[in-house]
Amino acid sequence: MEEEKSFAELLEASERKPVRLKQGQSVEAVIAKITSDWVFIDLGGKTEGIVERNEFLDKEGQLTVKEGDTVKAYFLSSRHGERVFTTRVSGDAARQYLEEAWQNAIPVEGIVEREVKGGLEVRIAGTYRAFCPFSQAGIPRGETAAAFVGQRIPFIIIEYAERGRRIILSRRRILEEEDRKRKEAIKGTLHEGMMVTGTVKSLRDFGAFVDIGGIEALLPISEVGWGRVEDIRDRFTVGQTIEALILGIDWARDRITLSVKGTLPDPWENVETRYPNGSRHQGTVARLADFGAFITLEPGIDGLIPISRLARGKKIRHPREVLVQGDTIEVVVETSDMAKRRLSLSPVMPEEEQEDSYRPFLQQKGTAKGFGSLGDMINRKGPKGKKDGSES
Repeated sequence: MEEEKSFAELLEASERKPVRLKQGQSVEAVIAKITSDWVFIDLGGKTEGIVERNEFLDKEGQLTVKEGDTVKAYFLSSRHGERVFTTRVSGDAARQYLEEAWQNAIPVEGIVEREVKGGLEVRIAGTYRAFCPFSQAGIPRGETAAAFVGQRIPFIIIEYAERGRRIILSRRRILEEEDRKRKEAIKGTLHEGMMVTGTVKSLRDFGAFVDIGGIEALLPISEVGWGRVEDIRDRFTVGQTIEALILGIDWARDRITLSVKGTLPDPWENVETRYPNGSRHQGTVARLADFGAFITLEPGIDGLIPISRLARGKKIRHPREVLVQGDTIEVVVETSDMAKRRLSLSPVMPEEEQEDSYRPFLQQKGTAKGFGSLGDMINRKGPKGKKDGSES
């Protein structure tokens, strides 16, 4: 029992061992007690300190904290056995604090004063002026630097010189570290083929950036739906919640690709049943290329009319000579290939155009009129050996 008691006493004594602090070192502590002159803070490990009560008064002289609150303070010195802290870093303590933060990549809190040429002017550690270049500000897409003015933001000191007269800050490094931690935490929970719910953060011509649990993923415009999408803004708005399929994950390049198309039924299933060879359908001219015209029969189902089928007995150099994008056209399915997702089409010609297509073969070379009917030919030629309108 004596040995056990001695061990317990040694353990308690070790817990009471004072924490060694450097001047300017920052700590987070809990307010243990408030008196008329001092605020006592608990640093943990049986270590306490004091802060002048006046530092926690507002302009009207009212306390802004209460017992149990957590506060951030900076170590000044030891006086008569008491560790004295301050929440207002200045002078040598402030410089010591900033140097330590710079050397150890410890985040410092700053207030953005204003936007200046090339970046933001920030006040840190009470009175020190620092500069954060736009390239290091980590301004989100769609926001401006002006939105940061007046905000209290954590930064990393990336350059400290001239005893604090030249300080360069970075917010981007903090965001990158936070992003790295989020990715590490979520890596094991995401996999290709998984359904996720996300929020549209921004829209671009090539797609939408979607937040999925704190990680940004890209939804390409080609993966919005089975049909062709000209403008993604016609489908989504910023802030909209969507469900998508994880199409691909590349952690090395920090890329996650999403697909909404993958959550929809595949229109090519049973296409040979819906579009059998020889069947007629109405379609819309979707795109014109040198080799032919793409016709949309339904969203996600496009067929090709080769340029040779569009000529209709004439010589054309490009489909635009006979078709206009957006036109409605009736077509016949010539062949279908489900495996290659291809439909070969030909246009349905009106009867009068069909007649026009073979009329040149019935015309005499060098004449403007065709042969006409057999009766017409007899009338023009007249009786044997006589011309039209002549008498014997």
